[in-house]
Amino acid sequence: MGKLQEFEITFTNNKVVYNPGESISGTVRIKTSHSLQFKAIKVNCVGSCGISSKLNDASWMLEEKYLSSTLSVADKGTLSGGEHNFPFQFLIPASVPTSFEGPFGKILYKIRAFIDTPRFSKDYKTQRPFYLLNVLNLNELPDIEQPSCAVTTKKFNYLLVKTGTLMLKAYSDLRGYTPGQVIKLSTEIHNKSGKDTGYVMASLIQRVSYKTKRPVFDLRPIAEVEGAGVKAGKHAEWREQIIVPPLPQSGLTGCSLIDIEYFIQVSLKSPEAVVTLPIYIGNIAVNLTPSIPHPIPQCAPMPAMPSLSPAPVVPSAPPAEDDLEGALGAGGVDSEEIPTKSHSQQDPSGAPLSMSSSAFAQAPGPVAPQPAQSSDGSAPLFCLSTGATIPFFTDGNTTPVPTSCPLILPPEYSTWEYPHEPPPTYEESCSSNNSSFNSSMR
Repeated sequence: MGKLQEFEITFTNNKVVYNPGESISGTVRIKTSHSLQFKAIKVNCVGSCGISSKLNDASWMLEEKYLSSTLSVADKGTLSGGEHNFPFQFLIPASVPTSFEGPFGKILYKIRAFIDTPRFSKDYKTQRPFYLLNVLNLNELPDIEQPSCAVTTKKFNYLLVKTGTLMLKAYSDLRGYTPGQVIKLSTEIHNKSGKDTGYVMASLIQRVSYKTKRPVFDLRPIAEVEGAGVKAGKHAEWREQIIVPPLPQSGLTGCSLIDIEYFIQVSLKSPEAVVTLPIYIGNIAVNLTPSIPHPIPQCAPMPAMPSLSPAPVVPSAPPAEDDLEGALGAGGVDSEEIPTKSHSQQDPSGAPLSMSSSAFAQAPGPVAPQPAQSSDGSAPLFCLSTGATIPFFTDGNTTPVPTSCPLILPPEYSTWEYPHEPPPTYEESCSSNNSSFNSSMR
């Protein structure tokens, strides 16, 4: 760097994660070997979102600014040889969205510093990112403490001449979770046929919408659990748990270009049937009263969200009430428990998780694990990205330490070309009771 030996930005108390409405402060440190003339030394605080229809393309098709403020910390003069420190402070607006990094867009915040030198001399610049967490309180969403539930029936033919009916019902204990909490998932399958079914699969799926002129949708399976099939004529129950890994919050309040949605998809192979449970990921957990247990929900039939398979399954028409009652009631005698065959999920430390349905069923009251803590136990870890590598930073007066978290997410989750035709929106796919979320997040 010639005369310039060091040119760096430090944040007060090494804090890198901030909330909207806070002040961000720090120091620009400059160390020179000889005197250095300058016209001005400026510090800039900037935040923006950019999206593209091409994978990992930094040339944004659309962009929106959230903040841009410049401070002149020194006017025209000369820096003598040695070390110089220039303090700065900026106020973060109250409406900025949470930081996010995805394959088709990013929400980035950074502090930049510039040394403008006289004509024919070299200008110097440096920058350092910081991260915004606009907290989503799940308790502010309507009916968030209620179970999310869906049911469908499938009529199918087998052995060319025989006809069978299958009912698939699934529900989660809540509609909203925070990273580290456990999703308690219950599934009922009533096989009113003489043919055994294929395996049952439950997936926690993230859908990120990038709102270009031709919208791009990024669908990612975050965790998958597979259970065995159901014997002919049997009514079976499958109870499982999925631990929510560090994930960005639903909605991204304050951003009009990127939207994040989550849902649990429970699907059955042979015959093919699928139900979808919309859920929300937030930062403040649902405040439940321990003394009031949740009753088993009575599900109304719901249309399914688009499947990740090449040919999504469209459920058949909802069954008549007498058929449903017969399916639910007749299984009491032949009811059995479906064993879990495999999990595809890892915790933030990289160690695989192993949970069985029997453990879930026998535990009198399993306690959800708490979100991971920093080394001093003072603050939770903060998740920024959904890619193959997820950085974490401590939110407090400790030194930030980035770590990698592979989860189960590959850099490219499928071979689909982008952009592709968008699947139905949540408003089109889910009941009207769930559509109020997007309006309340804006």
